[in-house]
Amino acid sequence: MDKNTNSADGTSIAYEISGDGPAVILVSGAMSTGGTVAPLAVPLSKHFRVAVYDRRGRGASGEASPYAVEREVEDLAALIDAVGGEAALYGTSSGGALALRAAASGLPVRQVAVYEVPFAVYEGGAQERAEYTERLTEALDEGRRGDAVELFLRLTGMAEQMIQGARQSPMWAGMETIAPSLAHDNAVMGDGLVPRDRLASITAPVLAVAGSASPAWMHEAARAIAQTVPGGSYRSLEGQTHMVEPDVLAPVLTEFFAK
Repeated sequence: MDKNTNSADGTSIAYEISGDGPAVILVSGAMSTGGTVAPLAVPLSKHFRVAVYDRRGRGASGEASPYAVEREVEDLAALIDAVGGEAALYGTSSGGALALRAAASGLPVRQVAVYEVPFAVYEGGAQERAEYTERLTEALDEGRRGDAVELFLRLTGMAEQMIQGARQSPMWAGMETIAPSLAHDNAVMGDGLVPRDRLASITAPVLAVAGSASPAWMHEAARAIAQTVPGGSYRSLEGQTHMVEPDVLAPVLTEFFAK
């Protein structure tokens, strides 16, 4: 990240820009930095001025306590100002929930595209989120970062054998480093359910996307977003999972953001 802007509370937010044209800001999800969505900036930068940033508490960006989702919305406000005063937003997973929240807050957002925001649309989803919140808070309060990462991986549906394999991998140390930000994404997701009142207040066009190879409930969540936002639409990407291929997603985003 080669640029910095200060959020309303003074926190330094690191970002980088590529390409020219209308501004698009990419918002990463849980257990990730701006580098996670940077590959998507490559094809998009052929058509847009793309900003990739490290969310607060990650990578080269600063952190401030206490955390509040409103501070992350203010971070996006500062970034939008830095890229020209208006921008489209793309958010993946819980980053999509943040992008939607920013649009609902009245920021100068031109369009919003989200990929597989994991809102619980299945029976017991709210209870699952409440139990996760309780156990995650306890693990982080006690400094058990590895346990916090395990909790998150189980929430995503990762098999126990794969979780234990991940613990032995070289990437585990980096996952533990970023583990405190899991509380941020959990706060962004709220009670885990589709925030229908908030979505209904969004005036910008919204595109909700899911991969055809992802679980059915991911599609249901995307459809719920599209059906609740007044200017909402839905797309399914053939053969894609939660780890969507940038070269498959980019043409869909380019078409949407060019409108």
